[in-house]
Amino acid sequence: MEPEVKTMSLFEWLMLIILSILWGGSFFFVGIAVKALTPLTIAALRVALAAVVLLTVIHVSGLRMPTSRKVWGAFFGMCILNNVIPFSLIVWGQTHIASGLASILNATTPLFTVIAAHVLTRDEKMTITKMIGVIIGFTGVVMMIGDGTLGGLGKSTYGQLAVIGAAVSYSLAGIYGRRFHQLGVKPIITATGQVTAASVLLVPIALLIEKPFTLPVPGLDVWLAIAGLTIFSTALAYILYFRILATAGATNVLLVTLLIPVSAILLGTAFLGEQLEMKHLLGMGFISLGLLAIDGRVFKLVRVTEQVHD
Repeated sequence: MEPEVKTMSLFEWLMLIILSILWGGSFFFVGIAVKALTPLTIAALRVALAAVVLLTVIHVSGLRMPTSRKVWGAFFGMCILNNVIPFSLIVWGQTHIASGLASILNATTPLFTVIAAHVLTRDEKMTITKMIGVIIGFTGVVMMIGDGTLGGLGKSTYGQLAVIGAAVSYSLAGIYGRRFHQLGVKPIITATGQVTAASVLLVPIALLIEKPFTLPVPGLDVWLAIAGLTIFSTALAYILYFRILATAGATNVLLVTLLIPVSAILLGTAFLGEQLEMKHLLGMGFISLGLLAIDGRVFKLVRVTEQVHD
């Protein structure tokens, strides 16, 4: 008997779309910031300032951060899988391969998540429709970004493996992060704990390796980009991420990696005057079909209809 596919509510789908916009917008913010700041410094500023924002929200809301060693151990485990490892691997990988190819390789995250969730969980087992949906969605991502970027697949093997390693780390983070719901930790507390722990690890690494204090003082546009990256693409985004993860599961929340290219291209069209091409529309169609297959709702409706007619 095929395992039941965990479907998402309309509200969860709405949160996932908003999350894809927030993370899709990060490409715009980073594109401005990298003109004046180095990659690890941007990553460190991103999590450190997000930690300040979220800790302020926690204080104003009257909430309290947990003091349990078990919970903080989980925060550090989550930040290593969801921030430190993937951020570092993607930054290093993109020094060897094109950003388009890196985006495609990063979009393999749901594929690894489906496999890892099947092995490591009891309630997110692989189904035929789920795997087919991921493959269709990934095909849509390749179409949108352009299959010409795949020409680099035979070159810079280590750079490609680094980005794939980041995708694997993200998939494991999605599964690992399920424990916070079981521990009774609220999504906003989890998001705060993760970026705080990431700050403790990433800030010293950036200071040691890149020595950002030797760089010229960035302009206002760079600081505004860092603010957008911090508030929208990190602090708010991770609250949504852990909220979806708590109720919809790891496989569903990491579908956002398929939606991010859609959001990035639509944002570029709306605000940067970029042209929406036919390949983008076709890619969006494939991604939509893939998401419908993974969600399983349409297939259930078809089966019910067939049973009624029989």
